[in-house]
Amino acid sequence: MKLPEFASAIVPEQKVVAYLLSFSHPDGHGKALFFSRFGFRADQWEIFAQTLRQHVADNDVVAAINTPYGTRYVVEGPLQVPDGRQPLVRSVWFIASDASIPRLVTAYPHP
Repeated sequence: MKLPEFASAIVPEQKVVAYLLSFSHPDGHGKALFFSRFGFRADQWEIFAQTLRQHVADNDVVAAINTPYGTRYVVEGPLQVPDGRQPLVRSVWFIASDASIPRLVTAYPHP
């Protein structure tokens, strides 16, 4: 199953710049180290955002967890990075109960 409405998925600038690609964020530091190895940079966050959108277009949902606030979706698979490598990544998305568009929660190396 594909992430519902994946073509409209929202990847907020702050989520990328201040978290996933932030070397100073206490929880994002390790993610920034990982993703920067593949050429992603905070000052070009749109490239990473588009790559994450492509990740959900290319890969299937492996888990959907219903919560009182909406549904959390987990997508796993290779991430198509600019240099041609394909690291395995898990991305997590959320669709609120009163919404239909998925929003990025996090992304990290697939364990």
